[in-house]
Amino acid sequence: MQSHGVSGALMHIARGRHLVHWRLKTPPVDEDCRTQMQLSCYSPNEIRTAYGLNSLLNAGFIGAGQTIVVIDSFGSPNPLKDLKRFDADYGLPDPPSFQVFHPLGTAKFDQNNSDMVGWEQETNLDVQWAHALAPGAGIVLLTSPVSETQGVQGLPEFLKLEEYALDHHLGNIFSQSWGATEETLFTPEGKKVMQDFDDFYRKATMQHVTFLASAGDSGSANPDVNGNNYPFPTVGFPADSPWVTAIGGTSLYADTSGNYQRETVWNEGAGSATGGGYSKIYREPFFQRQHLSPLLSGQSHGYRGIPDVSFNGDPTTSVPVYLSFMPDPGYYMFGGTSAGAPQWAGLIADANQMAGHSLGYLNDTLYKIGSNPTLASQAFNDITVGDNKQDKIGGYSAGPGWDAVTGWGTPKAGFLVPLLAQPPQ
Repeated sequence: MQSHGVSGALMHIARGRHLVHWRLKTPPVDEDCRTQMQLSCYSPNEIRTAYGLNSLLNAGFIGAGQTIVVIDSFGSPNPLKDLKRFDADYGLPDPPSFQVFHPLGTAKFDQNNSDMVGWEQETNLDVQWAHALAPGAGIVLLTSPVSETQGVQGLPEFLKLEEYALDHHLGNIFSQSWGATEETLFTPEGKKVMQDFDDFYRKATMQHVTFLASAGDSGSANPDVNGNNYPFPTVGFPADSPWVTAIGGTSLYADTSGNYQRETVWNEGAGSATGGGYSKIYREPFFQRQHLSPLLSGQSHGYRGIPDVSFNGDPTTSVPVYLSFMPDPGYYMFGGTSAGAPQWAGLIADANQMAGHSLGYLNDTLYKIGSNPTLASQAFNDITVGDNKQDKIGGYSAGPGWDAVTGWGTPKAGFLVPLLAQPPQ
């Protein structure tokens, strides 16, 4: 939801831009979603199967000993209760620990405030689906009483939350499903906020913290502070920071057992598509200069390209999230790149456990793997079909290897996670 800061919660909605609600008391069954609603609603087991994670989970690499830190505005009225319902319905264990911190205070929930409800939805999405991919990892949720929108608003508070998490050693994997259009931060105050974040990211990276951020849900078209799209391709912060691993979105096609079939770039048009493109402030980082082809380096004009990797994000190839606070409680279907960031956080928790230590900064390793054709073919689903172009604005197309819409692609976790745990030299 780029116009409201969240990369997801209200923008990734299917069918007329409305949330799709499963009106039965039981969790949705993918086969029924396809026949009754003409969309898929992948269960945790289907997602794990599609991306090759089940073999690792079955071998005991479940994120044990790790903690995922989730940062959101407002939070959710009862995220643990809803997570327990999600776990019970899908046969998942409850996390070994679940903590919520409000170091900056709280705002009273107002269910008539659509922005607040959107953040509540985002919070449940982040918590439930990070847990689904790393059921043995702890979860820490930190909330801000200020809504992060566009420009500087809400970002200083998020930075304070992340500093609090680092200072109190709350976890080593940070999931950031939010962002602001880069151009809205080209003011002196905005540039200071970006610099403050980058100084913090650098400090935290030295302490082996991993930062993940969703690339956005508006394709190449992103709004200014007044909600009007810029007339040229743009990207978002913090996904554009070289210290962050940016997550793009795909349309995942798998059968109702979760067996992978194919993927394309997620692009529904009308402003709903994966973010991706090139920064106008961050120069091309070393890991891209070294590992991308001269043709791609020429396209970048010497600037940072995003995303780095991707995950399923299409609302029509959705995942269910349990929301008890809605007027009609139950499961609602979600997509968006904000679904990908917490799921990648789960994968990294599994990889940390396998490695026996926190992996920290990922991008050097991801680009070493991606630029090696033999390793890349086994570690990533290379997405080569589709683009994130929006009407009259243009955008970028997928192609073999890295591209500015899906990065290196989506994980083949059974091979990629061990490679992350023991990186190639």
